[in-house]
Amino acid sequence: MFVMQIALGGCLKAPPIPYGLTDDTGGHIAYVLAASRALEERSDIDRIEIATRRFDRPDLGAIHAQPREPLGPKSEILRIDDGCPDYLSKEALEAQIPAFTAAFLEHLATLPRKPDAIHAHFADAAHVALAARDRFGIPVIYTPHSLALDKARAMTGRSQELARRIAAETRAIAGACATVVSSRDEAERQVAAYEGADPARIHCIAPGATLPARADTDAARALIAPWLDAPERPFVLAVARPVEKKNLAGLVAAFAAAPGLAERANLVILAGLRGPGRQGSEEQRRVIAGIKRAIEAHGLQGRVALPEEHDTGTLGGIYRLAAERRGVFANPALTEPFGLTLLEAAAAGLPVVATCHGGPSDIVARVGHGLTAEPTDPEAFGAALARLMTDETLHARARNAARAYETSYSWSAWAARVAALVARLAAPRRLAAPSRILASDIDNTLTGDRSALEEFAAWRAGGHALFAVATGRSITEARRILAEWEIDEPDAFITSVGTEIYRRDAAGQLRFDPDWAAEIEADWRRAEIHALLDNPSIRPQEAIEQRPWKLSYYGDARQAQRIRNRLDMAGLAARVIASHGRLIDVVPIRSGKGAAVGHLARAYGLTLDHCVAAGDSGNDECMLRAAGRAIVVGNADADLARLPRRPGLYRSRHFHAAGLMDGLAWAGLHEVREAPALRVAAE
Repeated sequence: MFVMQIALGGCLKAPPIPYGLTDDTGGHIAYVLAASRALEERSDIDRIEIATRRFDRPDLGAIHAQPREPLGPKSEILRIDDGCPDYLSKEALEAQIPAFTAAFLEHLATLPRKPDAIHAHFADAAHVALAARDRFGIPVIYTPHSLALDKARAMTGRSQELARRIAAETRAIAGACATVVSSRDEAERQVAAYEGADPARIHCIAPGATLPARADTDAARALIAPWLDAPERPFVLAVARPVEKKNLAGLVAAFAAAPGLAERANLVILAGLRGPGRQGSEEQRRVIAGIKRAIEAHGLQGRVALPEEHDTGTLGGIYRLAAERRGVFANPALTEPFGLTLLEAAAAGLPVVATCHGGPSDIVARVGHGLTAEPTDPEAFGAALARLMTDETLHARARNAARAYETSYSWSAWAARVAALVARLAAPRRLAAPSRILASDIDNTLTGDRSALEEFAAWRAGGHALFAVATGRSITEARRILAEWEIDEPDAFITSVGTEIYRRDAAGQLRFDPDWAAEIEADWRRAEIHALLDNPSIRPQEAIEQRPWKLSYYGDARQAQRIRNRLDMAGLAARVIASHGRLIDVVPIRSGKGAAVGHLARAYGLTLDHCVAAGDSGNDECMLRAAGRAIVVGNADADLARLPRRPGLYRSRHFHAAGLMDGLAWAGLHEVREAPALRVAAE
């Protein structure tokens, strides 16, 4: 496959990159280059081009005037001449987009082979890519990197510039075939808030670390030593562009607020490149001045290093040096869409304290290499820094978790999912009219036994039935778990405990099913139910687990019954579902996995008698009761012991996907060629 990326802002070149050289030369360039390297390593990708602007500014590097620059055996940077030789900032670039688009389309017209997909970075590039799709039919993937809607919500008034940016992002999200973001927060809160956003076209595909392989710790020591009275101390490290949302002056205040921290540690801030001849923008100068004022106001001279220059080797060395000295990485941003620097810290074995807003909370929860804190509260953020610096057990646990970060975040895993997405977009899977539907839970029903999943993949390739997953997870999280277990995307998703359905249209594209939403909405009084259950005795799950047609809480079966009683007394109709002995979901009375499977069957002219369901927990019960054939895997929770015996119910002794395959054989949908060994535990 041939993948073309478009990234217009900043100084994009082959490594090493002078990050911070301009306001727009930041993390997105690291992402684009790392993505290209990861894709290039795949055998199913044979060409990668990165299209960007051509400009002639020797002070920023003569290479930017060259039309092409090789990156690897299968990849290169393509610089398009749009008629303007000047370097343009993000704000100035807006007026040049029509000219760049025309030049880019002219270039595509000359290619004997068009890209299989275009991956656009930021909304300006998405505008160009969508024009290419309209003319040549090339699928478009959009990655926003940062979104303006959150920023607008925090402002009392909205500038014209911000309003235009939101409009451009709205067009990109509504128009792209797929939007690829890095964190669950981006997928389910930020992107989903835009008009025209369809969760079926939003993919959370986490990248890996971008830390350079070369780490020069000697250069790192030399860089920070002149600033510090005791340079041998452990230190708190921050790496960020000097812009206001990164809250670097706030970090100085937090460092000062932690009792005793400045007496036993230093603070090192790498805030872009500001050496001779590099004035930076007005915002950059204002932020640097604010950091210096904060250092002086808190009497931290000799305790804070604020170098003006560093290269990639020194950057890697700073991370390694901080880790060697049992230091901590800090990301105090007011909001952060993802947080690649937290993965860079993980790659160096360095624990972190990060903002609790945006992607970092997702990263820290999954990697487990540190703490999150409120960035606008210096005392709270400083206390988290001090705790991680002084608690040896906590620091050691975070270090060990950091070293295993690639189990959750790796560029090879990113490339595998993106390549699969490109393949689906380039050749959508059009479904033949099914005669059967298999609806299976994911966690501990499909997952848990990789060898049995190989058998399931072979069965599925035979086209025996339409395959749907039915899960309590959101579609974002369902896709992540399926990818981790190398399970190909199903034909349909039933998510959030049967309150959302996504199925393929006539063109083979996955779409949200609005008819199902309208059907379950009829008796759903969400606001009243939420208010009734807003009680200290009822503990809600995290905000990101709450959905339009699902309210989620922690508790066991007894707590679930108390919630049912409370709803009945208030005259509020809802279904209360307890599962795994600790989770409770309150959903519309007409919803649930069983009703959702029935709706899906009717969409294909089938009935529940044509459906086979498989599950292991309480939130599968209504599906297992409703389907014509039901499979309970051998590792099922005790919740399912109450299922009544019936001819259409089969309880397998095998665990996980092995139990599913055993059940499919019982249902007459799978031929067992030889008797398998009994699988009663995960392999």
